[in-house]
Amino acid sequence: MPRFLIDESPIKEVHAFWLAGMSCDGCSIAAVGAKHPTVEQLITGTIPGLPKVVLHHPVLSVTAGHRFMQAYHDAKNGKLGAPYVVIQEGSVADEDIAGAFGGYWSAMGADDETGQPIPTAHWLRDLAPGAAAVIAVGTCATWGGIPAASGNLTNAMSVMDYLGKDYLSALGLPPINIPGCSPLGDNITETVASVLMFLAGVGPLPEFDELGRPAWMFQSTVHRGCVRAGNYEEGKFADEYGQKECLVELGCWGPVVQCNMVSRGAIGHNGGCMNTGGICIGCTMPGFPDAFAPFYKRPPGTLVSSNISRGAGSFVSYLRKFTQRSRNLTPRWKEEAHVPSGWANVVGEPSRTDKAVSFFYEKLKGMGTEFTPGSDRQKKLQKSASRYLEKGTAQDKMAAE
Repeated sequence: MPRFLIDESPIKEVHAFWLAGMSCDGCSIAAVGAKHPTVEQLITGTIPGLPKVVLHHPVLSVTAGHRFMQAYHDAKNGKLGAPYVVIQEGSVADEDIAGAFGGYWSAMGADDETGQPIPTAHWLRDLAPGAAAVIAVGTCATWGGIPAASGNLTNAMSVMDYLGKDYLSALGLPPINIPGCSPLGDNITETVASVLMFLAGVGPLPEFDELGRPAWMFQSTVHRGCVRAGNYEEGKFADEYGQKECLVELGCWGPVVQCNMVSRGAIGHNGGCMNTGGICIGCTMPGFPDAFAPFYKRPPGTLVSSNISRGAGSFVSYLRKFTQRSRNLTPRWKEEAHVPSGWANVVGEPSRTDKAVSFFYEKLKGMGTEFTPGSDRQKKLQKSASRYLEKGTAQDKMAAE
């Protein structure tokens, strides 16, 4: 397994250069809200086996001006003396467009000779070749996002588009993509930690999909982990916000969007779009936002899928309710046709329909096995014990007489 060594010894620290392109800084806010692991754990080196992260962030760093920018220049000129990763937030604008007018789209620091701001895109261009890894954080950086939407004037693009298909980091890695608008903070820090484990030689290279996304986070759709997915199967759909049913017909794209928001939660396993009553607008997908606009409008595919779910779902819903009702009764309550609950008037006597369904249901449930409650096999196995109890009861009666 490759180890990134300095002076023939394992690395003790890794520098992380955070670049902000065409962004709203939401990815930074998401990162500092991460819980597993936290940014604090990464920058203090308290995770066993991982090197300490020296974070250079234009907002979070305590230094400013030339002192802050010095590490960026050292890394660019090969004088840093330590391995580093580049973390890009926000899409990469076409600085040639702004440069033609003597301006820039986004920049950080100033050129010592000209005094002009240095475009963020140029920092990415200059730092990427020597980086152990380039990590694109957020949909703007991974796919282009909102700044690259239809009608934009900046010709904004993703990190992959800017660096090109042939780009490989110093350790031979293409750009790593963590999409989301904003992405889950835990997705950011967990991916960084996983990559650091690989760089330090204490873990394997994490699995990434064909677009460079962490496969264990983005291999499944929102719908598969959604708390409302069962309603979809039963053909139950909300027609206004605030209802508990599936939100597909209100404009939710969850069945096709790759994201772990509802299964992981927004912060500390709490919240998340559908968990709190919101719809999925596809913010982790390469086609966002244009491919999912207009938002809050029913996706065309639901004209087929929703109606199929309604047709089959009504029968599925009945079967589930029947099974739930029948499993909510103890053997005594069934025998007495009475539920002694003081909380509500619970019906203990099944309807004629339920009785008929129950007959076939129990037959199917017991097929292929002799060990069912009340079966001849059970009675035979319990016969000796029953005889012993009967004998003991008879002896007790005789002694009492």
